[in-house]
Amino acid sequence: MIRTYSLNSRLLFLTVFFTFSLNLFAQTDGAQIFKTNCISCHTIGGGRLIGPDLEGVSKKRNADWLKQWINSSSDFIASGDADAIAIFEEYNKVAMTSFYFEDEDMDALLAYMENPPIEEKEVATTTAENDKGMSSSTILLLIAVFLFLLVYILTSIKNKLKTQLNQPTETLSETIINQGKAFLAESRNVAIVGFAVFIIVMKFTFDTLMGVGVTTNYQPEQPIAFSHKIHAGDNGIDCNYCHSSARSSKTSGIPSANVCMNCHANITSGTNTGTAEIQKIYDAIGYDPDTRTYIEGYEQQPIKWVRIHNLPDFAYFNHSQHVTVGKLECQECHGPVQEMDVVKQESLMTMGWCINCHRETEVKMEGNDYYASMHEKMKEKYAGQKITVDKMGGLECGKCHY
Repeated sequence: MIRTYSLNSRLLFLTVFFTFSLNLFAQTDGAQIFKTNCISCHTIGGGRLIGPDLEGVSKKRNADWLKQWINSSSDFIASGDADAIAIFEEYNKVAMTSFYFEDEDMDALLAYMENPPIEEKEVATTTAENDKGMSSSTILLLIAVFLFLLVYILTSIKNKLKTQLNQPTETLSETIINQGKAFLAESRNVAIVGFAVFIIVMKFTFDTLMGVGVTTNYQPEQPIAFSHKIHAGDNGIDCNYCHSSARSSKTSGIPSANVCMNCHANITSGTNTGTAEIQKIYDAIGYDPDTRTYIEGYEQQPIKWVRIHNLPDFAYFNHSQHVTVGKLECQECHGPVQEMDVVKQESLMTMGWCINCHRETEVKMEGNDYYASMHEKMKEKYAGQKITVDKMGGLECGKCHY
């Protein structure tokens, strides 16, 4: 049993690791290599996911053996290595595709898996969010309460003085009415009050109109209870693994059920929801989790996800320009999705919000060879200044509007 598990661990690790490496450029950051290639199927010390827990996997085989297997498993099997042949036989004589992985990348990955950093997990609390400021209505209410208390105190003082002088006193309401009449008796005071009321009404009208179409905190119920906290947070799956088109196209794309099945062909039970929610994926695509096979002739059904982030038709936004060229993290626009069980619209996504970002965000010039000529001209033009996106046409109407 121990030997079988060891062989299973090695093959699953190598196969998944190799498959996800095909589309990557050479990297020397072991953590990045692992998170990009392996974390969607494996954990280190966190238990089995799709493949086995990789804790200590670098000690089961030395680096030379691993390199030979990854470089060309077919040649390695043909060389007569006993363990390579055993793995090949155990997995129905399916050889892993050959690929050359740089030695420095392999060493970095193995070093990371052998000694992964200990990450502190946030402790959940029941305390309220930090105060983000009071609304206009709250401020006006506090002002009204303050003025009421002030009038009450002054009225009390006035009545005490009248009592000492043996003069008739007034109630609070009588004081307010009498003083109000006296104040409004002058046309100048009426004009001042009218102007103040007009300003307040216009302010609330402006705020109401500016809120039209702004859906901050919009958090609709989805057809499947998909938790970004579990997938992107706890399991550390890269956003671009599911939303793969964000790097190369205008839209980030909603992943198809086929993408879900990359993991859930084997993971049949969810962390919080058991089998109920994952079964909805199987019902849509036609998959039998008991036999681990797709149902032949099954008429697949689309999963009707509810869109959360949606810009007006006249506004143009390109994900690849921001993700690949601007090198922005998804969280900068979508908020801490890795902490959300149910995703909501975190940011305003209004024109003013975008413009402020363009005015504050510095242009990423390193590693963008396609724009090298433009960047050199900008460095000459804005010598000694912080070069932000607005300086390269980031405020032009035609950039975002048709």
